[in-house]
Amino acid sequence: MLRLDARRAAPLVAVPALAVAGVAAAWRTMMPGVDGWDNAVVALMASVRWMGPLAAALAAWLAVREHRLGYLRGLTARSPATGPLLDLLLLTHAALLAYGMAAMVVIGETVLTQRPGTAHPLGLLAGAVTLTLHVVVGYLAGRLAPHTLTVAAAGVVTGLWAALRGPGGSWLNLVPPATVDRLEPFTTLRPGLPADQLLWAASLTTALVTGYVLVLTRHRPLLVPLVCALALTSLGTHRLSAQQGAAVPAQVGHVCRQWPLMICVHPALDAALPVLETALTPLAARLSTTPAAFTRVMQRPDSEPAGIRGGVAFVHLTSLTPGFEGQVVRQIQATVADPRSCARPRHPSGRAYRTMVDVWLRGEEAPPAAPSSSPKPATGNLERASVAASIRAPAVRGFALASQRFAGWDENRRRAWLAAHYEEYRSCSLAPRHFR
Repeated sequence: MLRLDARRAAPLVAVPALAVAGVAAAWRTMMPGVDGWDNAVVALMASVRWMGPLAAALAAWLAVREHRLGYLRGLTARSPATGPLLDLLLLTHAALLAYGMAAMVVIGETVLTQRPGTAHPLGLLAGAVTLTLHVVVGYLAGRLAPHTLTVAAAGVVTGLWAALRGPGGSWLNLVPPATVDRLEPFTTLRPGLPADQLLWAASLTTALVTGYVLVLTRHRPLLVPLVCALALTSLGTHRLSAQQGAAVPAQVGHVCRQWPLMICVHPALDAALPVLETALTPLAARLSTTPAAFTRVMQRPDSEPAGIRGGVAFVHLTSLTPGFEGQVVRQIQATVADPRSCARPRHPSGRAYRTMVDVWLRGEEAPPAAPSSSPKPATGNLERASVAASIRAPAVRGFALASQRFAGWDENRRRAWLAAHYEEYRSCSLAPRHFR
């Protein structure tokens, strides 16, 4: 009866439900622009963290139901281990079918829309074996403690094992199902990590199944494979504990666009080049007569600081989400400021003047300020609340006049003004006298 239930329920209900959960979890970790095989493996790890507890609960539920019919198996001449092994086989097939559906979605998205790079088949296998381990744990829990609460306990315990381990920190985060953040450009999975995870999950699964069959059959020769499986589990644990994180720097070159700026990014992000050129060329032109002038833009790993050094603007770019070019412009612009000087309490109005200039540098054109007898300043694109918080009442009229003058200048005069007052702009010490 259990096998009939498995044939009817697992393929029709469990497989689609597990597959949807796996795809949803994997999709959350996949971002446009930089997802190669490394991040495909990370996405499949995330899918197993969601699918595993569901598969464990399903296996425990079926094992509890099967226990009610256990007396019928005692009437046959077959080995007492035959029924449980067939049940595990059916449950494993159902879980792996769902995992395969999720993997097809992830791999298809990676191959069709990205430059995937070197494939990691062991990462795919490690996820499959880890899901099988969840099935075995859930089923054995249901067999050993055939109670309804066991079903919930199997799902909760395996879910907590996945949820309570955050990325980074202890090596326990690398134990399947691993908790690994999506990899940024210029990083790759540590060599050997998928193989170590596969070794750990496969050997522990083998040890659990062999140990349970040994208990049922009292067949002593099974002690040999059991001891071997436990030894391999210990070896896998040792190898995982020796890993220093999941990611390592990758030796990756750049792809560049030469004119009018030289812009170089990670090869997987080459689609960003024309957009970045359009967004950064005006900023480079406006800073060209200042000490912050740059003629090259170079994407660097997040572990290295952003900023302008030696005529090169070093930036961080993790994905091609909408608005990424504006984020890069703001990165460069933010590195121009002197954070210590701008944070001083005596420079609140200076920060407001700087923000007014920032609007122009970013190319966010503000409408010209119209003369008004109102004490409210012409602030362009500045929010009223930010201006009110930055400028004391006696200085409002001075800010309005400076804003009107700056809005009335043409591009050349603004660039000449910035070259003359760059240090005041950088230190947030601009005042109305600088706009005369």
